[in-house]
Order: sequence, then C-alpha cells, then structure tokens
Amino acid sequence: QLQFVESGGGLVQPGGSLRLSCVGSGGTFGNYAMAWFRQAPGEEREEVSCIATNGRTTNYADSVKDRFIISRDNAKDTVYLQMNNLQPNDTGVYYCAMPCPVNYGGTSLLGASPDYWGQGTQVTVSS
Repeated sequence: QLQFVESGGGLVQPGGSLRLSCVGSGGTFGNYAMAWFRQAPGEEREEVSCIATNGRTTNYADSVKDRFIISRDNAKDTVYLQMNNLQPNDTGVYYCAMPCPVNYGGTSLLGASPDYWGQGTQVTVSS
C-alpha cells in the first residue's frame, strides 16, 4: 500500500520561503509522476504542481509559476516543493498525491485525479 508523509509546513511571513517534503513508502516511488495540491480554508483542493518520474518535466499552476519549484529524489523516495515569495493566499493544507498526468509539451497542468494522498501539512502565511 502506497503511503506518503508530508513535512515542512509552518508559519511564515509574506515574502518568506518554505520547503515541503513528501516521503513515499510501500511502492516503487520512481515509477509515478507526483503532484502537490493545496486546499485553502473554505475552498476546493487545487493542484499546484506535477513532476514527471525522472524529474525533468515539471508543470505548475499559473498562481505559483516562477515562485514554486517542484523536484524529486527517487533514491530517497522523496518529492519536494520549494515555495518562495509566499503570500497570504498561499495559506492552506498542502498534500502530495499520486499520480498526475504530465504535460510534456509545456508547463501548464493537465489536471490530476490522484489515487493516493498524504495526510497534508499546514502552511500559514501571515504577518
């Protein structure tokens, strides 16, 4: 049974940075494209980023493009989300999930319906 555990969330001031980690277990992590989602209070869960199995292709939501960077280390069964210049509207619970369809022709997301989810980590951006 595939499982994911996120970490790295916390409270940060606007303009600050955080790095989220998601460690997978129970399967061959490197075989799957991985996604990060977030859910703000009172909002639907939205896909933030998706990364291909080899890490060379990445896709982003327009709202985070040029601020967030997704990466992965298959040797460590881990996917990361580096979040820079955080703003209050980035506040929410962040989840890693699998799988996601990868857009190999551009940077835009194709829209994922993952089968597996982590438990989430809270990110709060506030002064």
